[in-house]
Amino acid sequence: MPCPTPAAKANSVPRIVVGITGATGTLYAIRILQILRALEVESHLVISKWALATMKYETSLTEAQVRALASVCYTAKDVSAPIASGSFQHDGMMIVPCSMKTLSAVRTGFCDDLISRAADVSLKENRKLVMAVRETPLNDIHLENMLFLRRAGACIFPPVPSFYNRPETLEDMVDQTAGRMLDQMGIFTEGFERWEGFQWNKKVEEDRPKAAVGYS
Repeated sequence: MPCPTPAAKANSVPRIVVGITGATGTLYAIRILQILRALEVESHLVISKWALATMKYETSLTEAQVRALASVCYTAKDVSAPIASGSFQHDGMMIVPCSMKTLSAVRTGFCDDLISRAADVSLKENRKLVMAVRETPLNDIHLENMLFLRRAGACIFPPVPSFYNRPETLEDMVDQTAGRMLDQMGIFTEGFERWEGFQWNKKVEEDRPKAAVGYS
């Protein structure tokens, strides 16, 4: 589908690059794109071939609907795109989810597609790079690649859900993780519950109606 072309960066408008690869977890990327759009943050989107395949299993949104959430979008093979160059100014990149293949490509500098190239550029330009790596269990190769990239400046952020906020829906879990990922980019949203220390009285009050109607 045709995509809008990028304009020169305005100092007052944050600009974030988002890459979606073929690991499970496209719901996180979709939620991040929705939040960025609501906050009027300029987003530049790249979706890999296998991300498009995985997306069909994980969401009812079409490719066109997901792309429409971004300010600008590119094809994964377009390594001539602006985000492939360090001269293109942006405030950081997020790969959500990040497959082990993409992790390996970035670690070795074997950047044969736009996502890995844009990530490589982010590192060399000392910009933020968040990698939501998704695999389990992890072998020695996975762990060594993550450690190498962490030492190179990337933020390794496995999408691990929290339960202290007592999520009631899948959306609650996605919102919390997406919000924490955006924290790493310096974009703060109050769309999820943040930890404020133990609040026993609050939890007791929340639990009473459930106990009254027979919930364990």
